Amino acid sequence: MAELSTLASLGTLPELAHQLSGLGGCTHPVRLDGHRTEYAVDTTTGEFGRALHHLDSTGLPAGNLLVRCNNRRATRCAACAETYRRDTYHLITAGLRGGKGTPERVATHPRVFATFTAPGFGPVHNRPSSGRACRCGIHHDDQDPALGTPLDPDLYDYEAAVLWNAHAGLLWRRFSIYLRREVAKRAGLTQRAFRDHARVSFAKVAEYQKRGAVHFHAVIRLDGPEGGETAPPAWATAELLTDAIHAATAAARVDGPDVDGRRHAFVFGRQLDVRPIRSADFDGGQELTERAVASYIAKYATKGAETATGTLDRPLRFLAELAQARITEHAGRMIRTAWTLGARKDLADLRLRVWAHMLGFRGHFSTKSRRYSTTLGALRDARADWRRAQAVPVVPQEGETTLVLAHWVFAGTGLSAAESWLAASLEPAPGTEGEPTWTSTAATS
Repeated sequence: MAELSTLASLGTLPELAHQLSGLGGCTHPVRLDGHRTEYAVDTTTGEFGRALHHLDSTGLPAGNLLVRCNNRRATRCAACAETYRRDTYHLITAGLRGGKGTPERVATHPRVFATFTAPGFGPVHNRPSSGRACRCGIHHDDQDPALGTPLDPDLYDYEAAVLWNAHAGLLWRRFSIYLRREVAKRAGLTQRAFRDHARVSFAKVAEYQKRGAVHFHAVIRLDGPEGGETAPPAWATAELLTDAIHAATAAARVDGPDVDGRRHAFVFGRQLDVRPIRSADFDGGQELTERAVASYIAKYATKGAETATGTLDRPLRFLAELAQARITEHAGRMIRTAWTLGARKDLADLRLRVWAHMLGFRGHFSTKSRRYSTTLGALRDARADWRRAQAVPVVPQEGETTLVLAHWVFAGTGLSAAESWLAASLEPAPGTEGEPTWTSTAATS
């Protein structure tokens, strides 16, 4: 209250509220000290002209430049995670309908939505799709914390589960290589010739099943040789692509490490769900629309292991921290297994202690092939350019260009008590409502 009273007496509350509103609801911004100046430069002589705009952190109401944390995790910053989710939605949608630099012709290309699961590491509590009871004899509801936990933790293969997560990204890469081979084989082409006729484009997101194993959701599309800019050949169909995905999934394999005489090898699970994407609306629940797919993938882009498995959303410095952590027993055993394996020199390249809170998975949550659509970076840059244009209406004259000189240093993170109170009193940015959801049969296991 004392800080608020001081700000009110100085008359800076409106300016501070305006600065905080620029954070879009971010509750843990990065604070920077420094300055930024834009100069007009003569394009002919290269001489400096007038200063178009100058920003100094000491002149800002908060005393620092406040920058959004841009954390994608909903458990860490709901506002920044929502921005990340929307960006992912637009990235996926652009690859399905066109837009944002992607031609609209991609809407006519063969494309499917596929879900790849992990293999089994031991029986777990589940909700069979047939409506039968779990193996334990109980009909679990979808909020039962027992779902995904082992029926017998002492028999569950925690070592293989952690190592599977650690190798899941490499297994996906192996699958993508095999997929191109399988498509080329069905087209009667060599791998070298395939590049001149077609291209496989994709965008995927990783999701944790309740048992703590990573699986992938992916949009996979067949394009012409130049990606979305060119039409695919006549032989390229959704049926051919689906068949190739099944074959590539069955063939993909990654040889893992030898741990105390036990040799590990990693493959995808038997549950593979591949469905063609239609551009029509839902028809009796049978059609899978572009909007539903984009919404479904974007939803999981902001969720980590902590959401599904009840584990941590930050790295561990010491294993003893688990004693104070409010996590499930299953997640605790996964983390301890990763920590123990991380002490082995022969597994140092997996960095399991660094990624123990992620249950061993160290890959990117959302990835895409180069020609699928726009990038998250391009979307962020466009948003930053728009904000800068709103704040700095001065533009160079004809024959001039702009030179930016800036120097910023880290000054901390977070908001003061008064800033937090004021930020909470501001009206939050409206969310995206009414987006449809869709559930894969493989995703519920």
